[in-house]
Amino acid sequence: MSEVIEQGVEALNAKLDGEGFDGTAKFVIEDEGAIVLDGEGARAGDDDVEVTLTASAETFRGMMEGNVNPTMAFMSGQLKIDGDMSLAMKLAAVLS
Repeated sequence: MSEVIEQGVEALNAKLDGEGFDGTAKFVIEDEGAIVLDGEGARAGDDDVEVTLTASAETFRGMMEGNVNPTMAFMSGQLKIDGDMSLAMKLAAVLS
């Protein structure tokens, strides 16, 4: 597992604050791998999910650090979303 994925799992679990995610989502980090979020929290994986968010490692890191707004990243094409947009909005609220 890449360092970016390991750090992403830790950061997402910290943002979820011990709570799971109400739904299933996946972050695909280009050239690194994928992170799945569900009722159990965040983990490395590539399961089938309700919404998939794809970004570069730089954009993903920026979102985790709070330097990149997920909505703005989507609007500017840095973040691609495939699937349930309402779940993507819920996830954006978790990241803020």
